[in-house]
Amino acid sequence: SFSQTLREARRGVVILDTAPTGHTLLLLDATGAYHRDVMRGAASGAGRLKTPLMMLQDPALTRVLIVTLPEATPIDEAARLQRDLRRAGIEPWGWVLNRSLARAGVQDPVLARRAAVERQHLRELQAAGLAPRIAVLPWLVREPVGVEGLAQMVPVAGNPSPGARSG
Repeated sequence: SFSQTLREARRGVVILDTAPTGHTLLLLDATGAYHRDVMRGAASGAGRLKTPLMMLQDPALTRVLIVTLPEATPIDEAARLQRDLRRAGIEPWGWVLNRSLARAGVQDPVLARRAAVERQHLRELQAAGLAPRIAVLPWLVREPVGVEGLAQMVPVAGNPSPGARSG
């Protein structure tokens, strides 16, 4: 169950990959309803109780990363999700823009134009102040697999990686 998965976070890192649509909101609504029911029935021991919603709201336990593509529609959807999370008392820790042509150092004129549009979306996102932290990851030739694959992405925080797609 969802609450059991959240409890596992006390022993390690738990990653919940949710859909970028209303499914996340339904999950939050169900979590909020459960929270209200539990709190109503546990007035005396409520000080020690931690519902799934309380765990999601606790920045010491939970870091929410919004992962999206550096394109207008996905960024708009992610911004809507962030507003909904904030209404639920969950503050996103940061954003990840994935598969960025701008970070991949493309040379092809068509892809370079798309990269310029991506950079404009990033500037708008930064100007709107929506994301306290933003990581932009390049479009890679091969998907990273496992810890080793992810570790190879760490240097790309400021520079395109050698495995970035270039045309």
